[in-house]
Amino acid sequence: MTASAGEAGVKAPRAKAAQPRTTAAPRSASSSATVTALRTKPAAVPLLARPLASYYLLVASTALLVAFGLVMVWSSSYVETSGADSKVSFAILQKQALWVAIGVPLLFVASRLPVRVFRFAAYPALLVAVVLLLAVLVPGLGVTLNGARRWLDFGGPFSVQPSEFAKLALLVWGADLLARKHQHRTFDTYRRMLIPLVPVTLVVLALIEKEHDLGTSMVVIAIVLALLWFAGAPGRLFGLVVAFVIGGVTLLAVSQPYRMERLLNFGHPFKDLHDTGWQAGQGIYALGSGGWWGVGLGGSREKWGYLPEAHSDFIFAIIGEELGLMGTLAVLVLFAVLAYAGIRVAQRSRDAFSRLVAAGIVAWLMVQALVNIGAVIGLLPITGIPLPLISAGGSSLIFTLFALGMLMSLARHEPGAQAARAASAARRPGPIRRAFARVGALAQTNAPRATPAATATRAASRATAPRRGR
Repeated sequence: MTASAGEAGVKAPRAKAAQPRTTAAPRSASSSATVTALRTKPAAVPLLARPLASYYLLVASTALLVAFGLVMVWSSSYVETSGADSKVSFAILQKQALWVAIGVPLLFVASRLPVRVFRFAAYPALLVAVVLLLAVLVPGLGVTLNGARRWLDFGGPFSVQPSEFAKLALLVWGADLLARKHQHRTFDTYRRMLIPLVPVTLVVLALIEKEHDLGTSMVVIAIVLALLWFAGAPGRLFGLVVAFVIGGVTLLAVSQPYRMERLLNFGHPFKDLHDTGWQAGQGIYALGSGGWWGVGLGGSREKWGYLPEAHSDFIFAIIGEELGLMGTLAVLVLFAVLAYAGIRVAQRSRDAFSRLVAAGIVAWLMVQALVNIGAVIGLLPITGIPLPLISAGGSSLIFTLFALGMLMSLARHEPGAQAARAASAARRPGPIRRAFARVGALAQTNAPRATPAATATRAASRATAPRRGR
């Protein structure tokens, strides 16, 4: 039989073997939950809710203020006037850069120290501060500048103002004292709250007053008030201390004729512009001529011999003149960020010492900044204290940077901060390990590579070399 054309061209499909159908085993509840957890992305944590947010805010605001301060010290001091002559000079900028080069490593070291080191150094630091304050009063040791003896000269550009160190030493000692009182529950009466904190503070204030430094005295008082407030002093006691402070500051202000003149004329500097109101009046001129955006960086006219201490006490006026209202507001914002981060550290600290130190540092820097800015804009009498981190001055900058390093150390020990740092280190090696890894990779890249002929020669020599018996 012959098959048809359709049957000859098309083959019959081969039947597939029947395979048994398998049913998937049901997933357990735990495996389903695991798969769901893996597929679900973790919720984004807000930046300010992260454990190391305070630390990074402190680092960023401090770095910006120090860098901005260097720029403004250069801009306000590169014109050196002498009578009718003027020339370009970078001496003040070079000195300030030297202090920054000393202060930044101290900040880094302080930020890595544990809290127990600060507590251990509290009493020795206070003793050293008192000795240095006494040394300033010794003829031949203390250096007098602008009618005030406040410095110790160690030769060359190195002169130290002991009152700046005294602020830091009294802060750490007072925080340790009040923390111990809390620990031993001896903070129950007014006498135990104030003794020996207030008597020691009065001794330090008396030594600072011998140097005719009312501005630093006000900062020291603000530090002690912050310690008492955050230590939980009752409102009645705190009010009595504040009233005593107001009376003491008023007595100090009227005790010296030049302070009395400043107190009476600070609100009206133009009444005696060519005498007692010259510095305040020129500062107001500088701020007024800046407008919204300023005359431009380096374009100040007041620094050409008109405004005294343009690079130190009145640098805020130069900022307003050259960068305008926007520049001054930027400075205020950076200080506000610094204060917010410090208060956040104080609120999140577990132990009383860390909380008190953080609060004291914030009070120190913010009161000093407010007193300086208030004097420049005419709201407060001129006291002669620098603007933290911005004004030229080595002692203020170094001890301020060390205090901020302490604050960063406290921020690194906040709840959850250590775990966050450990997790970050596990995900990514630190800078030292990365540097060694790059050096090793560079060495491997630059190492001479063996050619095929050399490799074959070494292999042949190994094959023909006699083997040692076992």
